[in-house]
Amino acid sequence: MNYSDGSIQHLVSTRNWMGMEIVERAKSIYDYVRDEIKFGYNLSDDISASEVLKDGYGQCNTKATLLMALLRANGISNRIHGFTINKALQKGAISGIWYMLSPKNILHSWVEININSNWYFLEGVILDKEYLTKLQAKNNDCKTTFCGFGAYTDNFENPPIDWNLNNTFIQDKGINQDFGVFDTPDDFYAKHQQKLGAIKKCIFRKIVRHKMNRNVERIRNGW
Repeated sequence: MNYSDGSIQHLVSTRNWMGMEIVERAKSIYDYVRDEIKFGYNLSDDISASEVLKDGYGQCNTKATLLMALLRANGISNRIHGFTINKALQKGAISGIWYMLSPKNILHSWVEININSNWYFLEGVILDKEYLTKLQAKNNDCKTTFCGFGAYTDNFENPPIDWNLNNTFIQDKGINQDFGVFDTPDDFYAKHQQKLGAIKKCIFRKIVRHKMNRNVERIRNGW
C-alpha cells in the first residue's frame, strides 16, 4: 500500500477527498476504484497500489490493495479479508484449455472499512459499472443467480454494489475458504499465494491474462 507514492498523493490531492465528510469520502473513494479502475487482470495479485493505479484496471485482489491505500491515505481505517473462490465465476472471462488448466480455487479478497465503529465489507468494488451493465444486457434473461465473467451473485439484475453504510458484494457466492482478516495486503500475501507452479505462472502472465482482458473488453464493448 505505497500511498506515499507521488501518483497516489497527486490523486488524493486533486480529488480533495480530505475535504469531505467521512462517509462521503469513503463513498467517493469506493466509487473511484470501482468505476474508474476498470475490471481486468494484472500481472499478479501482489503488485503495489501505485502499479494498479498506473495499469488503470484490476481484479479483486489488486483493486483491494489500491482501495486500502487510498482509504488509509485519507484517514479511513481498513483491513483485508482473504478467501478463495471457485474458478467457475471466471468462466467466460477465461475459456477452453486455459479454463481447464486453471486452479479450482482462486485467491480472493475484499476490503473491510471501519466507519463510526461499524465494519462494512466492500467486495462490490470489483466490477466497474460499465462492464457490469454490458454483462447484464448480454444476459438479460437472468434476473437472479448468475455465475461467470467475474460475477457470482444471487441478484444479477440488481446486485448490491453501491455503498452507503452497507455491505457490497459481486463475487461472494463463490467463496469456498475463509482465511480471516489481515492488517495489510503484505500480511495476507506473506501467508497465502495463488497456487501456481513456475511454468503456469509464466503462462498466465504472458498469455492467459491478456486473453482474459480481451474477453472482458469484448463484453464492455457490447460484442
